[in-house]
Amino acid sequence: MISDAAEQGLSALAPDRSADPVLQRLPQQARLYCVGGAVRDHLLGEPDVDRDTLVVGCEPEDLLAAGFRPVGRDFPVFLHPTTHAEFALARTERKTGQGYRGFVFQASSTVSLEEDLARRDLTVNAMAVGEDGRLQDPYGGLSDLRAGLLRHVSPAFSEDPVRLIRLARFSARWPDFRVAPETLGLCKAMVEGQEVDSLVPERVWQEFIKGLQGRRPSAMLHLLSETGAWQRLIGPPPT
Repeated sequence: MISDAAEQGLSALAPDRSADPVLQRLPQQARLYCVGGAVRDHLLGEPDVDRDTLVVGCEPEDLLAAGFRPVGRDFPVFLHPTTHAEFALARTERKTGQGYRGFVFQASSTVSLEEDLARRDLTVNAMAVGEDGRLQDPYGGLSDLRAGLLRHVSPAFSEDPVRLIRLARFSARWPDFRVAPETLGLCKAMVEGQEVDSLVPERVWQEFIKGLQGRRPSAMLHLLSETGAWQRLIGPPPT
């Protein structure tokens, strides 16, 4: 599933600031990483449509001084002034309320790469490639990718109900992957704890549309039914 060429070619994802005057204005201690789906898709031999760049070792003021523009007031994502590419500050998050909006984010120069990756949903989405072209994989995403396993990074997975819908959508995209038993157990607990009840229809529909475009949409529906989420979100089947 993962070729040696794909692993050796990760340097193609490495952020490069050598010819970018905006990136060169960042502090010397700043570190840039390509993170998330682009790394996963490259290893799978799939086209990486969106590349997310993570900035470690910076304060929000450092990005503003370099010319970046903030996307939102509370979420630490910034737009490159020329390319308009998104750059996110390394951050941690703390659950403060129910639902996918009930979080407080902390973004600062003290947040490490490992701490930022720890808040991500699945291990296959918690890999990064640094400026040196090397893979950073503190949570075993590469081995799970080789094994075709969808596994949560930490118990914090259960704090965001959107992650259950995303997991179902990934099941449709990669029907040969299996969901780790412990991750399935977390999903069922989210349903039983009524965490999924806070999802708004628009957010659910966004993920449904992506899942219906997957290789096997029925896999998404099966997982939602197995966890009980389908009954909570859509209702019981007609009799």
